[in-house]
Amino acid sequence: MHVAFPKDLKEAVSKVFNLILNDTYNKAIDGESPDRVEYLLGDSIIQIPYRIYYIDNSNSFINELNSREKMILHCIYSRSDDGFVRQKHLKSLLSMDYEDWAIPYIVKICDEYIVEILEMTYVILQQQDTERIKKFCHQNRVSFCKSYNRMISYWNGFYRNEHKNFKQYVGRKLFRKCFGYSRVMENK
Repeated sequence: MHVAFPKDLKEAVSKVFNLILNDTYNKAIDGESPDRVEYLLGDSIIQIPYRIYYIDNSNSFINELNSREKMILHCIYSRSDDGFVRQKHLKSLLSMDYEDWAIPYIVKICDEYIVEILEMTYVILQQQDTERIKKFCHQNRVSFCKSYNRMISYWNGFYRNEHKNFKQYVGRKLFRKCFGYSRVMENK
């Protein structure tokens, strides 16, 4: 899991990761999927696991963590196999004064299929200055545009009947208003 964070956070990541139970959902053999999503963060490349399968035991130790360690914890569980766990930890992360290294976790979860996570994220982020997120998305233009297209694909497959006007769909509004997506990004 250390490749999912900047190297200078290694000690804090180890502390948090050592508190997470090794128990996994559905008795998964590995706690993380082998698939990774790669982002450029400053001058470094980080690789976030597509999913983790660790059962969320964070309520038993979260009060022992400092702010940065809590941020790491919320990032880790934002990749959970359980959508409710992802939403819970993303909400906590968005309520913090999150650091730039947390932005990939925020952006990645928004190309997934749970519309309630998109709605919650949009409500919170439209109240914040999202220039740092827009800068990150621009720096990772190719993978960000794939995320935008993936969000469209989920709208088309799951939500098109309920949200007929794509221009009003929360995922589109989130990507355009809060993340800075524009068609120009696709053509660069």
